[in-house]
Amino acid sequence: MSAVITVRNLGKQYRYAKSGRRLRDLLTPQHATIDALSGVSFDIAGGERVALIGPNGAGKSTALKILTGILQPSGGDARVLGLVPWRDRMQLTRRIGVVFGQRSQLWTELPVRESFALLRRIYDQDAAVFAARLDRLIGRFDLAPLLAQPVNRLSLGQRMRCEIVASLLHGPAVLFLDEPTIGLDITAKAAIRELINAQAQSEGLTVVLTSHDTRDIELVCERVIVVNAGRIVVDQPTDELRRRFLSRKLITIRSAAPAIVLDLPGVTRRPGEPHLSLLDVDTRIARVAQVVAAALAQGGIEDITIEDPPMEEVIHEIYAA
Repeated sequence: MSAVITVRNLGKQYRYAKSGRRLRDLLTPQHATIDALSGVSFDIAGGERVALIGPNGAGKSTALKILTGILQPSGGDARVLGLVPWRDRMQLTRRIGVVFGQRSQLWTELPVRESFALLRRIYDQDAAVFAARLDRLIGRFDLAPLLAQPVNRLSLGQRMRCEIVASLLHGPAVLFLDEPTIGLDITAKAAIRELINAQAQSEGLTVVLTSHDTRDIELVCERVIVVNAGRIVVDQPTDELRRRFLSRKLITIRSAAPAIVLDLPGVTRRPGEPHLSLLDVDTRIARVAQVVAAALAQGGIEDITIEDPPMEEVIHEIYAA
């Protein structure tokens, strides 16, 4: 599938005044520059769901702002749907959706329905096409009970569902999500992830997501681009990322005995509850089948689960590499 986002050697520098304590420093301040992005290149194909992640100050938000036309880069090139974001911003806004987790595009004093109606006018959407799309989104995101409520009376989870719908009302081809689940409780986060996935898959939507929540990355995105100090350090499918950076499996064993005793190279025990043994297995040293066989040989095994380590551990390994 052809790329809908292309980035080539993208750079962004910020200039700032150095602080000083002398009067001369205040009258004639010295300036320095910092590279927020330095030589970043990648392609994103139509329909891909990609996470753009990194520690605070890594440059991911700067990249997102450039791709949505908010910032102009200091160097390099980028195209979104064939358009230069900072030059063709008016055209681009009609073809992309953007959700910033801490900023609202809805009118807080108005009922949700009226905010949606205003967005139809802003995007100059055909009334019949807009109504049909809105009906589908209201059903999918379960917004019917919220339409008559002012936005400022919604819970954060309810507002984020409305924000995502607002970003989709004009039928964008690309959806940019900046921390869409920030501040939400576990239930609301799960609902938002499920809805994003369902919408992306049913509409063939391209999704670019930034998040500090590793579950967002695991459950929404099929590919991860890791940015650190303004440069891309990893660009891989999510599953490959696990295999590359963590050659480990977590084995949870529920037993009749308070604990099982295993003395195998490459196997360490994590803190757990009585009758529940949590084993961390380095698969470069010990085979999973070997560990399971040794546990079963002790008898009294009620249940065994084998899973990958949490994504946050994968991310930690990446930054430490």
